[in-house]
Amino acid sequence: MISQISLFRILKTACLIVIAQTLLAGPTSAEDGTIRIEANYARVIKLDRPISRVIIGNAEIADATVSDAQTIVLTGKKIGTTNLVILDTDGTAVVDEHVLVSLEEFNTMQVYRQTDRQVLSCTPSCWPLETK
Repeated sequence: MISQISLFRILKTACLIVIAQTLLAGPTSAEDGTIRIEANYARVIKLDRPISRVIIGNAEIADATVSDAQTIVLTGKKIGTTNLVILDTDGTAVVDEHVLVSLEEFNTMQVYRQTDRQVLSCTPSCWPLETK
């Protein structure tokens, strides 16, 4: 059985690892054209011309809402990858990009027990987070 002091040390070490990974991580907007967004967060995409259609490859992973003729709100729903296609009024694809939905980096912690993984949302106390 793990004592409270040992559990505290494990959590402290895990937090330090998460902080180090965050500091060493690359930028959130990838240079390879991938749109990165965190689960349960929204991102506004402004376009230079009016659009007629928005297509999300997998609606379980992300959602796109047309705010006005030139503004899309992209929301991460579930961890995973999908794609986003935006068509203008002529039917031409003005955006055709991969979308990567990931966990919030700053307020989550992942605990591994052999092959099991549990994700905790720590804002400010840690609670299990549904990732499926």
